[in-house]
Amino acid sequence: MPSRVSSASVELKTMSKDTKPVQNELHPGETLLWAQSLENLLRSKYGMATFQAFLKSEFSDENIEFWLICEDYKKIKSTSRMNSRAKKIFERYIQVEAPKEINIDHRTRELIKENVKAPTRVCFDEAQKIVYGLMEKDSYPRFLRSDIYNALLASASDLIKV
Repeated sequence: MPSRVSSASVELKTMSKDTKPVQNELHPGETLLWAQSLENLLRSKYGMATFQAFLKSEFSDENIEFWLICEDYKKIKSTSRMNSRAKKIFERYIQVEAPKEINIDHRTRELIKENVKAPTRVCFDEAQKIVYGLMEKDSYPRFLRSDIYNALLASASDLIKV
C-alpha cells in the first residue's frame, strides 16, 4: 500500500516571540528536504526553529542569530533606523570581543567597521556570506547527524508507514 505523506503530520511545538508554545504541523516530507541543503532548512520555519534549538544546545547559536538579524536588517527602510540597527549589530556580533562575536577575518571586520559609519542594506553582506559558509560546512552537517534531527526523521518515517 503506498504511503500518503501529505496526510501524515508531526506536531511540533515552537515558541512565539512572547515565549508561549504554539502548535503547528510539520509534514514528514519537509524534514527530508532539510537534508538536501542548508537553504531548504532555513527556508522552513520548522527547520529554522529546530536548527536554532540545536545550535543553542551546543552553545553555538551566534552565527544563525547574526544571519537572521542581517536578513531583518535588509528590510529596514528608514535611514535613522538603519543607522541605529547597524551600530547595534556591529557592537553585538562584529567588533572584537563582542558578546556574540562571529568568526570573520580581520579584513571583513574592518570593512564592516567602515560600512557602519554610513550604513546601507548591504553593509553586512560579506560577513553574512562568511557566516553562511561556516554554517553550511560545520553546523549544518552536525545538525544532520544530531539526535534532534534523527528523532524527527524517525517520527516522520513512522507516520509515513502508517
